[in-house]
Amino acid sequence: MHMLIIAMTNTQESQCHCTTLRKASRRISRLYDMALASSGLKVTQVALLGQIRRSGPVPVGELAEALVMDSGALAHTLKPLERDGLVSLSVDPKDRRSRLVALTPQGMAKLDETDPLWAKAHRGFEAAIGATTAGPLREALRRLVSEDFSAAFEKALAD
Repeated sequence: MHMLIIAMTNTQESQCHCTTLRKASRRISRLYDMALASSGLKVTQVALLGQIRRSGPVPVGELAEALVMDSGALAHTLKPLERDGLVSLSVDPKDRRSRLVALTPQGMAKLDETDPLWAKAHRGFEAAIGATTAGPLREALRRLVSEDFSAAFEKALAD
């Protein structure tokens, strides 16, 4: 009887928002990684390079904040990109305690290579989920990473 209960429980979907979002993120990351495989980069690396391209040279702390990442995790992700010459780190002239991250010419070239792969993955995502769902989903996800959502969540925890 006990085994039957466990088996039934394992087939039920979790009602946890966090678990479902993490599972979805892992699945989508895996699919984008497959689409980007020929570039030799993972989706996290391409997203990071893309954010640096949009920001221009940016302090590491600001970059971590923009990506909603821990600074330590960002440093870990930057190391191979710096080693491979795709980004450079330098002292921030405005604050010598801070470091600036910038794309190198090799980093720009790598983004030129990955842009069409990313676009193909993006089209695949939209084809799979449906165009009418993709836009509202993106807006909902943007809300989840906003400071307003974080503040509302923290307020709800405090109440």
